[in-house]
Amino acid sequence: MRGMSLTHVRRCLPWVTVSLALGACGGQSAPSPEAAGLSTADVSAAHAGAAVAARTGNASVGAASSGRSGELLNPDAETMVLLYHELAGLSPPLDRWVESDPRVTRAPAADKPATRELVRAGLMAALDATRDTGFIRLTLNDHLSEYDPSYGEFTLRALAPSSTVPFRGLQQEVSLRFANGRDAQVWAVPAEQAQAINDSLGYSRNVHLDVLLKISGVQPAPAGGSIAAEVLEYEIRSQRDSRLLGRVKPASQ
Repeated sequence: MRGMSLTHVRRCLPWVTVSLALGACGGQSAPSPEAAGLSTADVSAAHAGAAVAARTGNASVGAASSGRSGELLNPDAETMVLLYHELAGLSPPLDRWVESDPRVTRAPAADKPATRELVRAGLMAALDATRDTGFIRLTLNDHLSEYDPSYGEFTLRALAPSSTVPFRGLQQEVSLRFANGRDAQVWAVPAEQAQAINDSLGYSRNVHLDVLLKISGVQPAPAGGSIAAEVLEYEIRSQRDSRLLGRVKPASQ
């Protein structure tokens, strides 16, 4: 389609789903409730949450997010699953998680009761630690686009509205998506600065993104839902030598 840049095409197709792992891209179909380890009660609770979300668009964290000042730095998958349950107001299936923990399954019969209590205490402590979380700092790998002189910008696929970051832990998958991805994916720079950036990147266009996110909503789903967050700002660094290429604050901020 001559005369229309890839940037423009991407903006016209916000519904295309891209699963973006930390440092890798790839699609994967959603697991069945049984494969995800969900009980009938889990599915029913998630369906109820999804029904509310469907009536309101995106289920907002709402008052629960007011005054949240806690920050997670590159959280692991288990922490994100716990955070999702806390934000969505869903009771975590602690009994199932405890019983499936390798420390419990491998413990001698005489040690299992004490091991269960140890594992449960750890999960409860981790859950409690998420209650004040309002911000997430995340490092992503990406490939900087070619400069588009017609728009005066680079684009970053990792932050596109169609991109998600999956976290698989505790027999569930929770995804993180970018509520303001349409603006966040754009890095607008003058042409002369773009040339200097291209020169510094050399043959490789691989970059690191150090992103500051503010949690803005949660979307329950039967097999694990999603957390929405707004990109407040980010730094772009070359993967080759960690050289700082730019600091970006999306237009929506």
